[in-house]
Amino acid sequence: MTVHDLPAVNASLNALATILLLYGYRLIRQGRREQHKKVMLSAFGVSIVFLICYLVYHAEVGSVPYKGTGLMRTLYFMILIPHVILAATVPMLAGITLWWAFQERFDKHRKIARITFPIWLFVSVTGVIVYLMLYIF
Repeated sequence: MTVHDLPAVNASLNALATILLLYGYRLIRQGRREQHKKVMLSAFGVSIVFLICYLVYHAEVGSVPYKGTGLMRTLYFMILIPHVILAATVPMLAGITLWWAFQERFDKHRKIARITFPIWLFVSVTGVIVYLMLYIF
């Protein structure tokens, strides 16, 4: 594997994070706290591995310009801009959310998780879309 394989790895990690986030949400809605905890910690771990791979790739390759034109270019940036802005918030939000869970302050955990979950999910899903638009289509 080379550094040029990392975009596909990153998209796979984002897809896996999406699945884990949705499954973790389902588990907590079912009242299965221990399983929820394990799945959400897995989602966090996957996201950390993603972040490491992302940073390594961009440190080596730099910025990759989008080559599409017209409506597709506009659509790409409409997805990319909120993705990047919100992605910058996920590590902090996820960290705070986990902190309150580990402190067993579930009132605060639930409150911040209601903000963290949709942002983290959006970033994971749009990460896959950005990859597809940039490297596949």
